Amino acid sequence: MLPAPGFARSVRIMLLAGITAVAMAGCAMNSTVSPDYSGQPRAQSQQSLAELSARYKSNPNDRNIAINFAAALRAQGQSGQAVAVLQVSMARYPNDVEISVAYAKALTAEGQFEQALAVMDRSIRPDAPDWNALSVKGAILDQMGRSPEARQLYGQALALAPGEASVEANFGLSFAMTNDLTSAEQHLRRAVSMRGATSQIRQNLALVLGLQGRFDECRAIYAAELPPDQVEANMAYVRSLLTQQNRWDAIPKS
Repeated sequence: MLPAPGFARSVRIMLLAGITAVAMAGCAMNSTVSPDYSGQPRAQSQQSLAELSARYKSNPNDRNIAINFAAALRAQGQSGQAVAVLQVSMARYPNDVEISVAYAKALTAEGQFEQALAVMDRSIRPDAPDWNALSVKGAILDQMGRSPEARQLYGQALALAPGEASVEANFGLSFAMTNDLTSAEQHLRRAVSMRGATSQIRQNLALVLGLQGRFDECRAIYAAELPPDQVEANMAYVRSLLTQQNRWDAIPKS
């Protein structure tokens, strides 16, 4: 059974959150370590954006500031401005893989998948691929409906960076997009036990559990991550997705 449009759109949003996050703690061999602005409370995220905006204006040539500023912009839904910032950085650092990855993330957040894919293809070296670049390319392919290709890339990325939570989480979301919730759960459970696991990854696991009708487990994870009003809103959202999927009647009721 193909996923309902609302369900597929929800998982695409989760994938977008995954690739726009820039938390690379632990296995940062080729990656800039910076906060996951998408996982910050709104007020904190806005403060981060204001601080980074000031730093970028005073030193626009600093590549790390540009990468972080673009990530903070995406977290606030300003992906168009993030694209503009990184276009300037791409001109300054045309061979910088991290800049290219950040640019592809911004393009993806704008829905410019073909252009983002082209950027990644130019930046990935077959003889020395960057694990993060492979994972980001996979997430782009997933959103283009090319999940088998995406999963090959996630496998390559995990071979280069075993135990990297962001890659394992993208693997799980890839299966969620094709409605294989059992496989999605397996990968997301592995992801939450790995270094660099974020609140967003744990919430993605909660959603996948909820979509299987396991509401108690789903609620428990949400309750550990979110304030009570958001927990209730998320639970209502899970039930609405189940209705779209026509799964509600098949779930045992307590």
